[in-house]
Amino acid sequence: VHRELSQVLLIDDLKDALWSINYNLRITEDEINYVIKQLTSFNTTNLYEINKHIYNLIVNGIKIERYNDEYINIKIIDFDNVENNTFKVINQFEVNEKDQLRKPDIVVFVNGIPLVVFELKNVTNEDTTIEYAYKQLTIRYRRDIPSLFYYNAFIVISDGSNNRYGSFFSPFEHFYAWRLIEGTKEEKESEGIDTLYTLIKGLFNKERFLDMYRNFIIFPDKTNTELKIIPRYPQYYATKKLTENIRKHLKPQGDGKGGIYFGATGCGKSITMVYLARSLMSDLEFKNPTLVYITDRNDLDEQLSQLFLNCKNYIGDSYIKQIESRENLKKELSDRKSGGVFLTTIQKFYEGLDVLSDRPNIICISDEAHRSQTNLDLTYREIVNKETNELMLVERYGLGKYLRDSLPNATYVGFTGTPIDATIEVFGEIVDSYDMRESVRDGVTVNITYEGRAAKVLLDYRKVQEIEEYYDKCVSEGANIYQIEESKKAVARMEAIIGDEDRIKALANDFVHHYEERVLEGATVKGKAMFVCMNRVIAYKLYKEIIKLRPEWNKKMAYDSSFEYSDLSERELRDLQPIEKVKLVITRNQDDEKELYELAGTKEYRQELAKLFKHPDSNFKIAIIVDMWLTGFDVPCLDTMYIDKPIQKHTLIQTISRVNRTYEGKSEGLIVDYIGIKSKLNEALSMFSTLNRQIFRDIDLAVKIVKDELDILNRMFHKFDSKDFFGFNNVKRLETLNKAVEFAQQSKDFEKRFMDHARIMKSAYNLCINSESFTFTERQLINFYLAIRSVIYKMISGDAPSPVEINERVRLMLEEAIKSQGVEQLFIKSSSDDDNFIKLLSEDNLAKVLRLPYPNTKIKILERLLKQVINNYRRINKIQSVKFSERLQTLVKQYETRFTEPDPFTDYDPEAFLEEILEKLVGLASDMVEDMNSFQELGMSFEEKAFYDVLIENESARSLMKDETLRKIASEILNIVKDNTKYVDWHKKENIKAEMRFQIRNILDINGYPPDGQEVAINNVIEQAENFKYYN
Repeated sequence: VHRELSQVLLIDDLKDALWSINYNLRITEDEINYVIKQLTSFNTTNLYEINKHIYNLIVNGIKIERYNDEYINIKIIDFDNVENNTFKVINQFEVNEKDQLRKPDIVVFVNGIPLVVFELKNVTNEDTTIEYAYKQLTIRYRRDIPSLFYYNAFIVISDGSNNRYGSFFSPFEHFYAWRLIEGTKEEKESEGIDTLYTLIKGLFNKERFLDMYRNFIIFPDKTNTELKIIPRYPQYYATKKLTENIRKHLKPQGDGKGGIYFGATGCGKSITMVYLARSLMSDLEFKNPTLVYITDRNDLDEQLSQLFLNCKNYIGDSYIKQIESRENLKKELSDRKSGGVFLTTIQKFYEGLDVLSDRPNIICISDEAHRSQTNLDLTYREIVNKETNELMLVERYGLGKYLRDSLPNATYVGFTGTPIDATIEVFGEIVDSYDMRESVRDGVTVNITYEGRAAKVLLDYRKVQEIEEYYDKCVSEGANIYQIEESKKAVARMEAIIGDEDRIKALANDFVHHYEERVLEGATVKGKAMFVCMNRVIAYKLYKEIIKLRPEWNKKMAYDSSFEYSDLSERELRDLQPIEKVKLVITRNQDDEKELYELAGTKEYRQELAKLFKHPDSNFKIAIIVDMWLTGFDVPCLDTMYIDKPIQKHTLIQTISRVNRTYEGKSEGLIVDYIGIKSKLNEALSMFSTLNRQIFRDIDLAVKIVKDELDILNRMFHKFDSKDFFGFNNVKRLETLNKAVEFAQQSKDFEKRFMDHARIMKSAYNLCINSESFTFTERQLINFYLAIRSVIYKMISGDAPSPVEINERVRLMLEEAIKSQGVEQLFIKSSSDDDNFIKLLSEDNLAKVLRLPYPNTKIKILERLLKQVINNYRRINKIQSVKFSERLQTLVKQYETRFTEPDPFTDYDPEAFLEEILEKLVGLASDMVEDMNSFQELGMSFEEKAFYDVLIENESARSLMKDETLRKIASEILNIVKDNTKYVDWHKKENIKAEMRFQIRNILDINGYPPDGQEVAINNVIEQAENFKYYN
């Protein structure tokens, strides 16, 4: 491909495509040049804004006014005739920008426009994962060659076995595999390397690719973040299938049953609704339909309305309104002839409401359709006649009937996470589904583990059967426990059992113990927990009992010191709002006693509570609730839910799904059952798919995993004598731990296997810490192996292990172990503002490392210290830090590929080899210290030394020029850099950098710097200057 390396567009391809696609318009050369200018000239340097602007130009075309007041719209891509476009894939596409030459692995072009960038990694190289590929694209390439991503639709990261795609602006956690080619359930879902073929054949099918680009990329109308939404494959295929099914069943020719989409809670159904809105609005066959989105709760209506109101441009209809009242509903739907998107609640459709519209181009889309929009039949309700005080029966229809009476010719579509038979009868068959198993496999949600603790708090076992009988009654299909007097008595009996004073005390005591044990063992990422109670009175009792046990939980604090806050700045910590650790979250009742009334608070107060509970670092950790927050309330870091309330099975799935959201460090959610919901939960899960049972795991499975992994670790350590670790002599315990760390590092393969098995064991142990299935000896061994893993983790990363790596007991022991070796100051977390990092390699510190008795441990500590110092030195002197980094990598590679046994044929001695590696590492450290201090001997500042090192890279300069002259040039270059970099955004201004380059070249010419090295030297000077900017 012939092009200038600074130009990321294939201009010839673009021009040819513009001629071909717009042939009927007879566009001129000037008009083509105008289009290219629009695609290459911007009034902002903000990459996100440029990407959004160009996307709109490509999708909508570019309007041009001709001399005769005629307007034409020039298409850039022909979305209607796929083969009328030029598709090209280029390997190792070179881009030179800001004097940085980069070669992305694969770039996909449509009509000369780079829409997709691939970064590929080798699956056999542990150090270059797909996360590394993600960072290379979104950090390094964004910094060095941003113009390539002006036009980007999405990026792909792959190592052959793991293949994901996502928005360039999304976090790594939001990158997913594309597992189906045609989107049919008959297809076998791909795994491993097959996902690469599926991605190529599915997502990069020409027609599907252009369809996705045109119709499935969402830029919100307003956003404070770089939010760009790319569809996951289930969202794409669901939208396509629903659109076609609605077309088939649209009234008057069809029956008005548009179908059901069954999506696991947390899988992104709301976004799929937005995709569906655009699909229906843009399809001419639907004749500019009116869309009515219906929920059954005000908070869900508010959430959905905010989403839709911020997607007007994407949906293609500016008239999107949240219906506030029944009068407003009448006015909007009665007067409108077409178009418009309205969001409302089912409660606004009531008995006696007139026909609002008999148009057939109205499509009603119901969220959580199973809950309140399937009740079309006549029912009877028993009420008290106020005049005679006698019971009487009255006829009632459900709200679903009044909705259909108001819009008799509409077509109805249901979205649900709980498809029941009644839903199918009303909305039609399930058109597409994405169940819990699929959601967990794709990393959209996490597994849920069940722990039963009802026996811990039921003081009279005979009450268990009574609860079971009651539960069967209240969860039976269609039953309403408030309809008959018998049910009222049953509720009263249940409340008496569940709210028994002694039981509440036992419940509070067990909960506090269970919660604290999980925090102590590092089994919860942020300590967020919900406790679901049967009613307000019981919730209030439990709250008071918990406060009695832990009065400190009722004190306002900004944050909980039990958790790690290393990712927060001091200012962010100071800004955290002080609040109690446990709060009662219920609605207020006018008859409440004073304390309860004040605790419940106002609606605004509860909204503030919701905001604080969602904040991962807020001190508000435990929410005691009854009904609020059970559905439609997302807290990704929430990982534990305690249930002490009978819940109907259709709501049960929604409830437990509060803990299935993904969050960094969160591998599973835990449901703790205090009332006996397990059998009902299994029934609820099996309603949808027997495969869904796989994602809901019993605590017994976690126990089995722990014991299996423990057995593997015991066999790996069968030659190691660990008995002193379990004694009472702390010195011997710590000595044994250090020996065990050395044993675990006997080879890279052994170390990796040990770390992997210990990690799996820890992950499972987090879920079953409170199980009584472990013996005292087993728990000791678990902590032994976790301690070993944590020490190695610390040596490798230099950071204190996160809560998911280590529990509090082990952490305290590790601190003692580190102190006992006299090297505690070596475990300093790397800090970019630590100007004394060189002291880490002082003779005193190196001597402390070398006094350690274990060679593998010494090598690991030295490796980590050297990496830390090199990373810090990089911000001062990039040239030298790269050299030292290469030397370190060579030594580490030699160490990791060593033989662990003697070789009689070569006289290879493993111990002598380790000593040799140690000597070389110490030598490297010594060279680094000498180099970092050399600026003083040269009579220069450390900044001048950095530019001096740039200049002496050139062999001709070293041999032909005087050292004094080179130091003088370095000093003058520093002055030029300081003069030109005093502006905050200098590194974004090409004119400033061009001026700097001119001045530097002039200095080099005046002082006779060899011409063959000038360009490289100038590039390195600019890069070093940007390095200062980046790190300081």
